[in-house]
Amino acid sequence: MALNPVAFLYQLIQWVLDKLFSPNPPPPNAVLNRPRIAIIGAGLTGVSAAAHCVGHGFDVCIFEAGDEKTLGGIWSKVNNTSGLQIHSVMYRFHPSVKWGSGYPDRQQIVSQITELWKRYGLQDKTKFNTRITSVTKDKQGRWILNDPSNGRFDGVMAAIGSCGDPKMPHVQDQEKFKGEIFHSSKLDGKTAEGKDVLIIGGGASAVEGLEFVTHTNAKSTSILARSDKWIIPRNAFVDILLAMNVFGQETIFSWIPEFLLRRLFYRDLQDLAPTKGGLFEGTPMVNSDVFHQIRSGKAHWYRGDIVRYTENGILFNHRAKGVPKGGPGREEEIKGDMVIMATGYTRPSLSFLPKEVFASPYQPPNWYLQTFPPQHYDICANNCTYTNAIGTVGNYHIGIYTRLLLVFLVDPLARPQEYWAKKWIDMTRFLKSRSPIGAFDFFTYSELIYWFVFCVAINPFRWKWAPFVLFGIGTTLPMEIVKGEDQLRNGLGVTKKAY
Repeated sequence: MALNPVAFLYQLIQWVLDKLFSPNPPPPNAVLNRPRIAIIGAGLTGVSAAAHCVGHGFDVCIFEAGDEKTLGGIWSKVNNTSGLQIHSVMYRFHPSVKWGSGYPDRQQIVSQITELWKRYGLQDKTKFNTRITSVTKDKQGRWILNDPSNGRFDGVMAAIGSCGDPKMPHVQDQEKFKGEIFHSSKLDGKTAEGKDVLIIGGGASAVEGLEFVTHTNAKSTSILARSDKWIIPRNAFVDILLAMNVFGQETIFSWIPEFLLRRLFYRDLQDLAPTKGGLFEGTPMVNSDVFHQIRSGKAHWYRGDIVRYTENGILFNHRAKGVPKGGPGREEEIKGDMVIMATGYTRPSLSFLPKEVFASPYQPPNWYLQTFPPQHYDICANNCTYTNAIGTVGNYHIGIYTRLLLVFLVDPLARPQEYWAKKWIDMTRFLKSRSPIGAFDFFTYSELIYWFVFCVAINPFRWKWAPFVLFGIGTTLPMEIVKGEDQLRNGLGVTKKAY
């Protein structure tokens, strides 16, 4: 078998990243230090954050509402035909992850999450079938989750993600339809072979449905989308370039990537490109196959509204380009044997957190660095407050947010004070005041990196932590400096919460 030089180089890069940046797993039965962190959710983010914590010597407890089969979060629920839409180089949720391909499937992703969970000895630190309904503080300032029987914690990380239970809205006359109706995440064991398939929805869940119909050789596919959505190619170079818009919003130069996408990617299908809403206002659909399917005649993309079901399909109101949802159009029955509801998922609720963190105008996602409520430096909502972005939810930022939480807990001088946390939020709103959407309703990955660098640079007491926060390198020297600072503070009569 010939050696693929590109694949070999990718494996070598992953090996180097692992050796340089992965914290060492704790030895069996190791006694870990305080602060102790409660992590809510055993998905990709929760497992990765827990691995970072224990790797740096801090104790954790993971609380997961489901059983062990739900380890991996949303990836434990989707179809086996589902896979990563962005290149895996942008989905390195922990430095030790080793991908075997550029676009791993669902089973490979769950396998990597499970291996990470075991590698860092998190089996005994995970409580399954434990749904968290309240997070409160005791008189000593330590966090209690539900009740004291679950222990007391110095910090809390919410890692519940942005995808909960599947949405299955009822459509008029649905019971009259003679065919099959499934949610896009419930297609394992099903087949679309030889069938005319209708996919309701045009976002990421539609990609999931499209992967299924392609894999099972459907006769034809019709995508029924209510709104126009930007579609970008499944190409690592292009995706990284788009994520490099450090302003995290539409700018006077945004027409350039939009023009290039229309000319080089959409080409003869420019009618499908949005007329309203810029590229940097919402999460784009990442897929190259959909245009190939349309050009080959195997798929059709319709813009409009669902009127109702018929016995043999969907009565659909076609709208012209630019006509808003619910606007006038032409009704037509689109026939099909199977309907896939690509209607997404409900968003998990953060209502278990203290009520004050939801006070306007500093409610999520309008938090410090988008994840820290300004009133509580010791709470981090990692990967569950964002709404739209160009980048990835499964990359190095998980570790950076986790290490920031650890720094805030062990170093009083590095903590963000509520006043300054709110000022940072106000500053970000001002800088993005020309955006047609909220300042925190969309960001790019390069903007996220800017936030991290600014956070470290703005406070001189965080400088010593820069290698640790940004790269996970070294805690010994910064901790020794913190001890010296504590002695000075204590000499001045200033106390610190003991760990």
